[in-house]
Amino acid sequence: MNTWVLPLILQVLAVFIIAAEVVLPSMGLLTVMALGLVGYSLYLVFNTFTAPVFYWVLAADLLALPLVFALGFKLLAASSLSLKKELSAREGVVSQSPDLKNYLNHTGRTITTLRPSGMAMIDGVRLDVVTDGEYIEADIPVTVTKVAGNQVFVSRL
Repeated sequence: MNTWVLPLILQVLAVFIIAAEVVLPSMGLLTVMALGLVGYSLYLVFNTFTAPVFYWVLAADLLALPLVFALGFKLLAASSLSLKKELSAREGVVSQSPDLKNYLNHTGRTITTLRPSGMAMIDGVRLDVVTDGEYIEADIPVTVTKVAGNQVFVSRL
């Protein structure tokens, strides 16, 4: 067997494992395996061939493996394995409760201690609220100062 066959097989196997890493959830185990194969292949090339050949193989690895990884993600996005549904406001998807804006400048009392988040009763409705970093004890009067996203910001009266 030629001396270049085993490093070549290891390199090709590493490329396939990197491509599999994109699709299979392995928590990095396949990446570690691929890096081990590439490392062993580079070790064999370094000990078998001259330094310029080693540097060419190293340069090819540094170019090819990130390209394979990026190409794998591009192919994954186009494949049937990925979700194509996009949630948008045009389709009626709302991530923010429209009723929360109505509580702006209203007052209430804290139910729990706010450190900085907790519960408050605003206009008879129990709400999850946050402060701007302020610590507020339970049963303290508060006012709604800002509504951002699904967060209701309160401050002490």
